[in-house]
Amino acid sequence: MGSIERTKYEKLFSTPLFRFRVPDAEALNRDLLETGSRLRSETDGVKKSNRGGWHSSGNLFDDAAPDVQKLKALAEKAVLDATGQVTAKVDPGSLGLKLFAWMNANPPGGFNAPHTHPGAQWSGVYYVSQPSVEEGTSGKIEFLSPRADLPNWRILQAQAFGSKKSIRPEPGELILFPSYLVHWVYPNETDDERVTVAFNATFRQKK
Repeated sequence: MGSIERTKYEKLFSTPLFRFRVPDAEALNRDLLETGSRLRSETDGVKKSNRGGWHSSGNLFDDAAPDVQKLKALAEKAVLDATGQVTAKVDPGSLGLKLFAWMNANPPGGFNAPHTHPGAQWSGVYYVSQPSVEEGTSGKIEFLSPRADLPNWRILQAQAFGSKKSIRPEPGELILFPSYLVHWVYPNETDDERVTVAFNATFRQKK
């Protein structure tokens, strides 16, 4: 059999997923939990994808608390870093950037139903508290492929053609993904709350 030369390999229509870690996040997380307690005493929150949990109302990043503003700055840095990684044709720093955030608290049994975040480019989640588990799916966030399921690829076990991907980030970790990506959070199977701050990032041309 004659040889064949590969001339090019491209990843078409790939979906990026970024993970960032905040060093020494313990103090930040303690302050965010205190902020969450204050907000929960002020409002019952709103109903979105949360099932059995609490979702803060309004834009959390409008809150002047130092911990919230620190997280906002970290989220902005993550968005600019990720955007610069996926494109070399646009300087993300030259665009206007709007961040809209909210806090989620999932008590035992609480979860988030499958959903997307229309209208934004990026969506992110920062993990304030994540109850540790030895096994199972508790605390995991799962992403569903934006393509139709490809059952004929299952025999090859190729990750690039998988139908879903789940991860369990740790406290102090921030994940970032395209807002069109369907995602959901497994029910909390522990006795402690799982607390996160989620946000959307939207770019606009500066006037």
